[in-house]
Amino acid sequence: MSNPDSTRRALAGGRRKRESQGFAPEGSTGTPADQAGVTAADMGKTTFAHRATVIGWSLLIAGCGAGAGSTLIPAAPPPPIVSVAVPPPAPPRPKSAPRALQQRVTQLIRSFPGKAGAAIQAVDEDWIVSEGGALYLPQQSVSKLWVAMTVLGQRDAGRLKLDDPVLVTRDDLTLFHQPIAGLVTGEGYRTTVTGLLTRALTQSDNTANDRLLTYVGGPAAVRRFLAEKHISGIRFGPGERLLQSGTAGVTWNQSMAMGRGFEAARARLDPEVRRAALQRYIDNPPDGAQPAAIVEALARLARGELLSETSTRVLLDTMANSHTGRARLKAATPAGWTLAHKTGTGQELGSRNAGFNDIGILTAPDGRRYAIAVQIGDTTAPMRVRQVLIQQVAAALTGAQPRAGGADESE
Repeated sequence: MSNPDSTRRALAGGRRKRESQGFAPEGSTGTPADQAGVTAADMGKTTFAHRATVIGWSLLIAGCGAGAGSTLIPAAPPPPIVSVAVPPPAPPRPKSAPRALQQRVTQLIRSFPGKAGAAIQAVDEDWIVSEGGALYLPQQSVSKLWVAMTVLGQRDAGRLKLDDPVLVTRDDLTLFHQPIAGLVTGEGYRTTVTGLLTRALTQSDNTANDRLLTYVGGPAAVRRFLAEKHISGIRFGPGERLLQSGTAGVTWNQSMAMGRGFEAARARLDPEVRRAALQRYIDNPPDGAQPAAIVEALARLARGELLSETSTRVLLDTMANSHTGRARLKAATPAGWTLAHKTGTGQELGSRNAGFNDIGILTAPDGRRYAIAVQIGDTTAPMRVRQVLIQQVAAALTGAQPRAGGADESE
């Protein structure tokens, strides 16, 4: 006789199995045993087999999830990490500078009777030719370019406007070439930033330039601009009055700015004092610059890398209207070419000159642009020979026939 509890468990298990297989649940016609066709004992055996199967699969699954000690199914090793160094792309191969141009520039500079340097750089191509391009040579009024860039840089930064009013007084007067001095009365002369910029670049007016210099914050502001723009190889001096008085060996006094007071004070010096001062300047010019550095800065200016588009156009258009240096780069600028430039001329002692320059951007009829700098730092050659050197360097690029020379405007 079977145990009643066993029978009940078997019947319950059978019901669950039948329900899962789609058999009728309790309440259907017929007894559960009749509907299944099995006895209660058969149900018990089936339930036991089902439970054994479930337990077996559970143990197998547990074994698969075992730790490193399990030998049922070894854990797959992590995929290897492969790191292959990829070299950076090779920089574009620079175009070669024209060999004939390099040879001609080298021949001209090496044959010149004095210390000189020249450089030509293609603005839109990656080549440069130079001879003496790393020499620090006097800039003189070429340095007005860096003052102008500083002014326009501050315009771009919103620190000034080109139509800002500026008062020029007698305390602002300098020396040598200063046409604006004739307009300065006891009450001063009222102008604008643009007015001073135009005079400084087109007439090489020393007082206009120095007034702009004080307006933007002095020499330190220009040096800061050069540093921020990563312009190297270019020095900026202490301003026109201190630069020129130091070159001559004179202690500056503002009264020397009136009339020809500075020239008179210089003429009274012992010649040996003047010679020593001039030699110190030539050996280590505080406004010295490398021709190669100047053309690099000019090329970056032309490409719009130093100033905004508007400020770049203002500067280049103003330089294109320069009245100075008609027998320098201008004399080797043929029809169809354009020139935006700035000249510079240093002091002389006897036949010796310390600074005779012209720098700028030449644009060919086909639109190609070239930055050019020709600087003479020390020579006893007469002005005509100096002019011809500058013309010939430019002509090596433009193919022009240098024109007859003549006296340059005072700077």
